Amino acid sequence: MSLLMLLGSWAALPAGTAAAQEGRLKGWGANDNYQLGGTLTSAKYKPVTIPGATGSDIDALAAGYNHSLSLLSNGTVESWGRNAEGQLGIGNASPQDQASTVTGLRGVVAVAAGYYHSLALLADGTVRAWGLNTSGQLGDNTVTNRTTPVTVAGLTNVEAIAAGSYHSIAVLADGTVKTWGSNGNGQLGDNTVTNRTTPVTATGLANVRGVAGGYAHSLARLADGTVWAWGRNSEGQLGDNTTTQRLVAVKTDTITTAREISAGIYHSVTRLADGTVSNWGYNAQGQLGDGTTTNRPAPIVLDGATGIRAVSAGGYHTLVLNRDGKVSAVGYNNNGQLGDGTATNRTALTTPVNSLSSVSVIAGGGEFSLAG
Repeated sequence: MSLLMLLGSWAALPAGTAAAQEGRLKGWGANDNYQLGGTLTSAKYKPVTIPGATGSDIDALAAGYNHSLSLLSNGTVESWGRNAEGQLGIGNASPQDQASTVTGLRGVVAVAAGYYHSLALLADGTVRAWGLNTSGQLGDNTVTNRTTPVTVAGLTNVEAIAAGSYHSIAVLADGTVKTWGSNGNGQLGDNTVTNRTTPVTATGLANVRGVAGGYAHSLARLADGTVWAWGRNSEGQLGDNTTTQRLVAVKTDTITTAREISAGIYHSVTRLADGTVSNWGYNAQGQLGDGTTTNRPAPIVLDGATGIRAVSAGGYHTLVLNRDGKVSAVGYNNNGQLGDGTATNRTALTTPVNSLSSVSVIAGGGEFSLAG
């Protein structure tokens, strides 16, 4: 973040189906705020086990700029890493070097992590939020930080969530989109640049099935396989072949079979129905994986990505989960977030991340990565 700078984050990934394994949850990259757990150290260039995980099945992961969330199959959420803004949801602002249970959450079906805030979607269609709230990103009609989850005001019948750096996004059962939080670049999509402390409707969107949030841009995946985007666009992250900021959603060029979307700080990624990946936007660290460091304002193919079952955009890097359960990565690698044992940036996909197999969920953070 996801920036995530900010992560953004980062939307939660599809539920996993692998059986629980001892030490299954792994992380690599920066660990300056315990986002990998364990002893506070410099970066980890290869995967390490996240301490304190319960051993229950991991249904989803979400990674903020330097905090982490894990959704377990029993509907509870674990968190670890930076906590100065309360983003771990454990009732205090102390960092955690191992997974701890978020206070009072049950029946959770999805999680998302922004720069310094967190979201959870409950089975009853309501949303809880906690952490930094200076831009109203918790949606409780205040700008007060929260160390335990609060209910997002007025939201019901929610089916999907995402968190940008300082803004939040939800898809309702009727296919419309609600947004709240920071809006200085139009990332709320309501045709204004006014911050919102409670949810507003993103203009002109219907039949939405999934969403993602970057530093100051937002993405929506529609039922027809197209992708729409709004907000900051100076790096081409909206994918409409311009660098023009948009206060309402515009259609991303050429994408017609999207099955999953994810957003980094300034780049966007989509997995297509045929198992290939397209991405666009900022590329100075090679995160678009086309062998260059040239920004792309329209979608391009991620070279070498075939048979992909999940994608996740970190701050300035991109992760892909292959059908064989292995993970590959591309882009910024200053803290080892690509997991290839080096700190060398890559403009083409790495070989599968060292020692990882049978992975079912992934998440890219600000300068770290997670897999379970």
